[in-house]
Amino acid sequence: MLEKEYKYYLDNQKDLLKKYEGKFVVIKGNEIVGDYSSEKEAYEESIKKYELGTFLIQQCLSDKEKPIQSFHSRVQL
Repeated sequence: MLEKEYKYYLDNQKDLLKKYEGKFVVIKGNEIVGDYSSEKEAYEESIKKYELGTFLIQQCLSDKEKPIQSFHSRVQL
């Protein structure tokens, strides 16, 4: 689930950092479909357009800065 999107982020992280450093990008498939200043804004805008579970919100940070977090839930917010 969302492995494709996360792999896209990892494979393109260097280029994405140049354009979106510090921002929260929304990835759907192999495409950036939005970039936002906050995770909340990224979430709120993305659920208007896409079904939950079909997109990834990822903050663009270098490997040194990047916290690793994984969330799994069966509950829809």
